[in-house]
Amino acid sequence: MRTELTASQTVGPFLHIGLPWPDGPDVVPATAAEAIVISGRIVDGDGAPVPDALVETWQADSDGRFAHPDDPRGPVYGFRGFGRCPTDENGVYRIRTVKPGPLPTPDGGTEAPHINVSIFGRGLLDRLVTRLYFPDEPSNATDPVLAALPDPARRATLIAATAADGYVFDIRLRGEPETVFFDV
Repeated sequence: MRTELTASQTVGPFLHIGLPWPDGPDVVPATAAEAIVISGRIVDGDGAPVPDALVETWQADSDGRFAHPDDPRGPVYGFRGFGRCPTDENGVYRIRTVKPGPLPTPDGGTEAPHINVSIFGRGLLDRLVTRLYFPDEPSNATDPVLAALPDPARRATLIAATAADGYVFDIRLRGEPETVFFDV
């Protein structure tokens, strides 16, 4: 029986080459009346920036409707809902979008407005998935996903901070306080 460690393997850093998106980080044009900016840093377990990650966002529009034919209320047109942005040398990403509206749940309840976030990066064999919630939403108190996280410190990793032009949502891949990621 061999007892040596297996050599480390990594994926990438080819994300910037292989996954370009025509409009990249602009979910809406800069001239959109409701445009906000979501920005943040991705850091590793030591707090060092991750300069070659890719952030994808998927969200509803300001009325809580998706640009998808499976939206039970009918698809929204003229709003893509998808953004993709690489991090820079400081681990920073920046996406221009609109604040989404609340979403209905199958049981007749409501999910607080949120943005679905995926992170791809070197050393990740699969994407990491999380959510960004907004700090000024009363419906956060009854959101079923946030309610499933009894630890306030863990729940706080999903809440963005207010900024002058929108919101800041930093993502920590490991360590304290690691962002909550979902098993999807």
